[in-house]
Amino acid sequence: MHPSPSVQQAREVLAGRLGEIRKDAGISGRELAARCGWSESKSSRIENARTPPSDADIRAWCRACGADDQALDLIAANRQSADAHVQWRRLQRSGLRRLQESTADLYLQTKVFRTYVSDVIPGFLQTPGYATALLSSIADFRGTPNDVSEAVTARMRRNAVLSRGARRFSFVLEESVLRYRVCSAQTMAAQLGHLLAVMDLPNVALGIIPFAAERTVWPMPTFTIFDDTRVHADTLDAAETLTQPSQIDLYARAFDRLSQGAARGAAARSLVMGALADLD
Repeated sequence: MHPSPSVQQAREVLAGRLGEIRKDAGISGRELAARCGWSESKSSRIENARTPPSDADIRAWCRACGADDQALDLIAANRQSADAHVQWRRLQRSGLRRLQESTADLYLQTKVFRTYVSDVIPGFLQTPGYATALLSSIADFRGTPNDVSEAVTARMRRNAVLSRGARRFSFVLEESVLRYRVCSAQTMAAQLGHLLAVMDLPNVALGIIPFAAERTVWPMPTFTIFDDTRVHADTLDAAETLTQPSQIDLYARAFDRLSQGAARGAAARSLVMGALADLD
């Protein structure tokens, strides 16, 4: 079975990076093969993205080129190539419930969540009414099977991790999230009231970046960091799962910068109350 275009593209990027490492070391494919103890044809197949390398192959390649410090990132990229770029339409073919359930195990395994959102209330913090309105619009837009009711139930079940165990959650929201009308005024009022209640939970830290805040980084697409092991970065057509240490570090730095401009405590509650008042 041929790999999907996105998988093949990821393999080609990885192969290109391995080729650059070899060239930077000033050695030929034949010399690389000799140092690694395999055939010259294997080096060629890997470098031309015809054969995906194993983790051990990548370690040997980097060691032969004096680039051991790059091995971890390349291994993570290699593992991502098969599942990093997951098309939403493939996940949603059998409905939205499956999409909600696909991350349940990850949620249970994670101890520290860091989430930045610029578009809608984070899934962790959604009320059933808000989730129903949002998922209904997604199902309509994507043309997926209408299993919104089951998907909302699955999301609420998944979100139980918010109050279970010793997990910590840090959220940073753009103020616009409080004001986007993805549901009725009544449903939005209930959602904002729930947000105020969540802010009192001892394991939740919630900051809101005001419209008028002086920014050190720009608004960006929504992302979640799970412990220090992976990032989910959402786009319109895909869910990127990022596991390279350098990628995780990049998003962690972005989250820290975004957090610096966020209002907290009474100031954050005032922003939510202001959005509530403007619903009338």
